[in-house]
Amino acid sequence: MTFSDVVESIKSLSTDEKREIQLLVQQYLREERRDEIYANFKSAQVEQQKGELKFSSNIKRLRQLMEE
Repeated sequence: MTFSDVVESIKSLSTDEKREIQLLVQQYLREERRDEIYANFKSAQVEQQKGELKFSSNIKRLRQLMEE
């Protein structure tokens, strides 16, 4: 099934069914974002344990760190 097939199928649904799909898609997107945030957190933990994270409250230093 292609994306356009899915879109066409959705068009034929009732308004309530379309709203339900909208809610489901929003939920799926939230879950994916949560998983992404968790993966980034775990990655940052590993970097911290290896001593690879650098912190600074100085804006100029932060810019330098971003360019590295």
